[in-house]
Amino acid sequence: MALETKLLNAVAQILRPLVRILLRNGVASDAVTELVRQAFVDVAEAEFQLEGKRQTTARISVITGLNRKEVARLRGGSGLSEEGRKHWNRAATVLGAWYRDEAFLDRKGDPLDLPFEAATPSFAGLVKKYSGDMQPRAVADELLRVDAIEEVDGRLRMTTRGYVPSSDPETIIDEILGVDTAQLIETIDHNILAESDEKLFQLKVLATNMREDRVAEFNSYSRRLARGVIDELNRWLSERDLGKDWSGDDQRFELGMGIYQINRPVRRSERPDTKETGKYGDE
Repeated sequence: MALETKLLNAVAQILRPLVRILLRNGVASDAVTELVRQAFVDVAEAEFQLEGKRQTTARISVITGLNRKEVARLRGGSGLSEEGRKHWNRAATVLGAWYRDEAFLDRKGDPLDLPFEAATPSFAGLVKKYSGDMQPRAVADELLRVDAIEEVDGRLRMTTRGYVPSSDPETIIDEILGVDTAQLIETIDHNILAESDEKLFQLKVLATNMREDRVAEFNSYSRRLARGVIDELNRWLSERDLGKDWSGDDQRFELGMGIYQINRPVRRSERPDTKETGKYGDE
């Protein structure tokens, strides 16, 4: 019971910022409740099957706590769309290929400025080679929108070596909130179960009593350090990524590392010199 309580406390902490986003965008609790139920059924169906036995509605009901009628309704449900993830991955794939494929690099190894399609190499050729059925113009428009590329003298120039959606709230929600948060929780889940020598790297630095005038300084300094790490990791990954080559039956993996800044005002009730004033403190 103690472990269950700690787990629920952890979930409550995860939910607070998520609920803040939901409420700000007019999403009611009933919609989220339905998604939670669907997720419980989907995960039980796919990952908690008894070895050698077909997964049944009755077993899913037992391990999820949902009644069998509800499980039967939810089995095979549509769940959440993967479209945002696919869209993001394809844009990132184009940039990664541009950074590593010698056909699209100059003699110094830097990405060439590419005409859209009137010559070889071209941006259209890059997209066709590495992004399948995506329309080159749609990919270019997206990368221009997020300032990953720019147009100079009729050619497209790479301005950043990683795809980061812009500050548009819909794009951030669609392509970052679900994907990045899920990947972090998957890493934590792996580390809970893994032996010590098989755990994934997961490290955080944090100071809890900094003056406000240090915020901008920290943001600038940490961004500069992180940019170098991300660029180097992107180069390493790009040189080894097999692109569209899925020949063979060997297992394939997504590999990567995420870095994020933490800027959160300390509530008065959280200060060590402040006595608790009631259920809600001074929040």
